[in-house]
This record gives sequence, C-alpha cells and structure tokens, in this order.
Amino acid sequence: MQQTQQSQQVVVENIDQVAEDVVSLHLRGATGPLAPWEPGAHVDIALPNWLTRQYSLCGDPADRDAYRVAIRYDPLSRGGSEYIHRFLRRGRTLDVSLPRNHFPLAPAPEYLFVAGGIGVTAVLPMLNAATASGVPAALLYVGRSTATMPFAGELASRYGDRVRIVATREQGRPDLPALHATLGPRTLVYCCGPASMLTAAEAAFPAERLRTERFHPQPRRFGPDAEFEAVCARSGRTVRVPADESLLDALTHAGRPLPTGCREGVCGSCELTVLEGDPDHRDDIGAPAGRMYACVSRARSPRLVLDL
Repeated sequence: MQQTQQSQQVVVENIDQVAEDVVSLHLRGATGPLAPWEPGAHVDIALPNWLTRQYSLCGDPADRDAYRVAIRYDPLSRGGSEYIHRFLRRGRTLDVSLPRNHFPLAPAPEYLFVAGGIGVTAVLPMLNAATASGVPAALLYVGRSTATMPFAGELASRYGDRVRIVATREQGRPDLPALHATLGPRTLVYCCGPASMLTAAEAAFPAERLRTERFHPQPRRFGPDAEFEAVCARSGRTVRVPADESLLDALTHAGRPLPTGCREGVCGSCELTVLEGDPDHRDDIGAPAGRMYACVSRARSPRLVLDL
C-alpha cells in the first residue's frame, strides 16, 4: 500500500477483545516514534480492503511508540469494522494518517465527560489528562450492558467513584437535566456517543458549556445544489463541478484526488484551503476560516479558487 507524506506506517502489535463486539488495536510505529497527539484526536486507518476509516485515539499521548484505537463491530457499516473484526491479523502493516483533532480539550476548572458506548474512546484520554493535571473531573459512561462497554473495568478500577457506569437495560437512561443541576457554573461538558445521547445532552446542558463529537452528521436541509467551477491555483486547471456531483468526486475525476475517509463531513480528511470565493459549508465539524471539506461542502459563488 502506497504511503503518502501525510501518513505513517504502523504494525498491528495486538488485537484484544475489550467488550462484546469490540476489539482494541495496539499499533506500533513501524519505523520509529509516531506523530504526537492530544486528547480528542483521531486518525484515518487505511485498511487492506481499500477502505479508509476514522478512529479516536484512546491510548496515552505520552507514548510516542504506539497508538491505541477501539472498534465496535457494526454489521450495517460500510465494511471497515467487519474487515478489522474478521480479517485483520497481528503483524499486518497499515498506513495511518497524522492525527487530527476537531474535539480538543479546552482549559476549564472542572469537567464532566459523558460517553455512550464506543464514544468512550474519545473521552478516555481527556479524563486521564484532566485528572493527571489535578482538575476535578467525572465520567458518566452509558451503555446497554457492562459487557458491551469497552474499558469499563479499567475505568472503574482506576477512577473509582469519579466514574458512574449506567447499564440502560437494568437501570434505564440517566437523568441528564438532574445531573446538570449538580454542576458548577463553569463546568465544561464533553459528550461523545450516539445521536440520541447527543440530542439529550443538547437539551440538558447550556450550549456554551457543551462540546460534542458525532459519529455521523446530523440531518440538515440545504438549498438546491448548483454547478460551480473549482480553480486549482497551483496548476491553473479549472474543474467543473456539476450539480449532481461532489467537489471531492469532481476533483478525483479530473485527476486531482484528495485523501478521503467518511465522505460525510465529520472526519476532516479532505480539507482544502480556499483562496477566493464563498464556500457553502455543510460539514459537522466547523471548517476554520479559509478552509472547506470537499466531500460535502459546495460553493455559494460561481467559482472557488483552491490551493491545489
């Protein structure tokens, strides 16, 4: 598999079962230390079946020798989790991207972390970092049963009563508004989990103190798609983007392929720099000024000039 300048090679050192239908991968750098990362970061993993998927880093940022990710098997997925669970083996070399972070841990006097199922992978390093720095922090960890919740035992033994584990089959769903009433006025709340959990968190906690990360984009409606031109500034080439085709696909068909992963506007792998024009942002991670994500976003202006 071809390695790009934006990727690193790792070797699958261990594959561990950490819950029902969840495995943890320990990925050791193949040629030396791996790129640094901070809590909330994720990487793209290029799988041997030609799929690229995104996974939150859930190990120790101080360990530059290896990354840890965890993957739940989803029979309705697009093939990434199935390959990892059924076919990936120890010793396999993979390409992974440099870490990206659209869910960074901001400074705060106190934290509440809320995780649903596999969403714990994003907040686990945050809890570790907060407690290591002496900041008060607690985790509400929700799942169908403890058997389906990865790292539940590790969290309970390490953090004790700072971690509350709720198995909804026996205990029902937690009362988030009641939990909000117990928090200090400057507590930051970080939430990662299924859409139903994020909706409940958005109703329970003030928006200015809530940070969320989604597995999939939330349904939204946009105006009708229109054709526009994408000017590749470095090559001087102009690419027509039809109304029924994404910018990502139009560039690929024109011989200017971009890295791509989710194709849903949640991972950031297809980020582009916009030099001129007015992008129509349709991503779920909040494109920074002068950037856009080619998989879902389009143009409000007749043309965009891109740093390509």
